[in-house]
Amino acid sequence: MKKRALVLLLVASLAGSVALTGCSNGGNSTGTTAANTTAAQTAAAGTTAASTDKIEATEIKIFAAKSLNKVMEELITEYNKTQPNVKVTGSYDSSGTLLTQIQEGAACDVFFSAAQKQMNTLQDENKLVVDGTRHNVVNNQVCVVTPKNSGTKVTGIANIKDAKNLALADGSVPVGKYTRQALVNGGQLEKVEDVSKITTQQVSDALGGIEINECPNVGAVTAAIAEGSNEVGTVYWSDIYGMDDKIDIVEKVPYDLTGDVIYPVAQVVNKEATEVESTAAVDFINFLTSDAAKAIFEKYQFDTNVTD
Repeated sequence: MKKRALVLLLVASLAGSVALTGCSNGGNSTGTTAANTTAAQTAAAGTTAASTDKIEATEIKIFAAKSLNKVMEELITEYNKTQPNVKVTGSYDSSGTLLTQIQEGAACDVFFSAAQKQMNTLQDENKLVVDGTRHNVVNNQVCVVTPKNSGTKVTGIANIKDAKNLALADGSVPVGKYTRQALVNGGQLEKVEDVSKITTQQVSDALGGIEINECPNVGAVTAAIAEGSNEVGTVYWSDIYGMDDKIDIVEKVPYDLTGDVIYPVAQVVNKEATEVESTAAVDFINFLTSDAAKAIFEKYQFDTNVTD
């Protein structure tokens, strides 16, 4: 009986060991669920300040709107002063292009969009936003711009058709969408359900056949104006930071024409993320809403007086 009891004890011990091993070496799906749940619980608990404790060595990938390119580099440098072990790698393009990349499975931890539409799609349709991690960070303003001392007769969005040519982002790009919204509200384009669907050709026709250089993102519009390739274009105020020697502002387009230009940020569901990576993603998002980050955003001509 003693021998049988000993055998049973050994078998039970071995089974428990196997069960523990199975739990600690689960597949990516289990690990990701735990990591994302941890992030969601942290956010739901009201933890919005960046951590002062050092996070273990990890890398997070942030997909950010092209108009954030300049400011993000300084923000990352500032963040690394308190979190030197976290490598933040940025990928910058139009919010529409970045959304498509995420939908197609690109590895991404944080999405920082230049418009609510793309974030809403990611959250409501794709279910790829981690609960409790979405925040509005800054507001921007659309500007009609021209090359330095161009002598253009254009005075703003109201007579933009008087330009010989126009640099304009396509409708899937937030600045292109906001420009189309301003033209609709100004009576130059017909009202439609979704202004982002208004084609560049339709804009040209409505503006008397103006030649339009369709650009894939706001950075391309800024470059076209800085190089003198087009007479006027529409960009964000933040895009021309430090470019006073190359670009003149013709008009800051009123918000009653464009609506607010809110930039939301959120953690993205990443099935490959470790718990440390997920923790770092939430921590970086919290940093973006901190006073230290706000000071940097304001330096680059963003408005930080926004609410969720």
